Amino acid sequence: MGLDSLMEDTMEVSADWALIEHGPVPLRCWWAEPRSIPLERNDLDQKRVVLVLPEVFGVNAWVRAVAERISSQGIPTLAMPLFARTAPGLDLGYSDADLVEGRRHKEATTAEQIMADVSTAMVWLQKQKPGAQLSLVGFCFGGQAALLAASLPGVSSTFNFYGAGVSRTAPGGGQPALERLPMVHGRLTCFCGTADPLIPADDRAAIQAALHSEDPSAQRFRYLEMEGADHGFMCDARSSYQREAAEQGWQVLLNTL
Repeated sequence: MGLDSLMEDTMEVSADWALIEHGPVPLRCWWAEPRSIPLERNDLDQKRVVLVLPEVFGVNAWVRAVAERISSQGIPTLAMPLFARTAPGLDLGYSDADLVEGRRHKEATTAEQIMADVSTAMVWLQKQKPGAQLSLVGFCFGGQAALLAASLPGVSSTFNFYGAGVSRTAPGGGQPALERLPMVHGRLTCFCGTADPLIPADDRAAIQAALHSEDPSAQRFRYLEMEGADHGFMCDARSSYQREAAEQGWQVLLNTL
């Protein structure tokens, strides 16, 4: 997919499917690694890994491109499925029918399953890159999943892009993701667009208030609002893509991983 480059200092990437089998269910993931890292960046980059949590459309071409783009900055990146029990190889486009199909699997997924699968992927990543700091990057349903998983031990930073419903509920019901903020010990950045119908003004205010209540200084928890941006503004394969907001999102992400 055509992701606009924000940094010229990119590296060649090797990417392919990786099957992780030591958890509750097999996880068919996309694993992207830089082919080589310059010596002057090796000490820094070998100590970081990223786990990407996708939209309801699965580990599709855009999500794989996100993993590769992050990896091109010298940071090994794994994109994992969130629907491994009902659709382990889900790879959808962005039509209305695709959205209906993706939401069907979303409704069959629970917070407990997400936490178990993210934990499985984290163990695998630590075996690949021992001692590396882990960052979570999630989009849409994956943003909600990332906020949930931010409470797991060993997560150093989390980026939640337009995760809807985080102030209201959790996948499968139960405690909303925002109520887990006291258990989040790493850094957290939440991105919302002001024109996102799935995160209306009341929800955005609740997110901002919860982050401020837990971290008034905004040293660890940040809320960033993109004026006029719709849901899915980061994804250039969607009609809701907004270039300016996406470039800002990418710049924040790549500069603070």
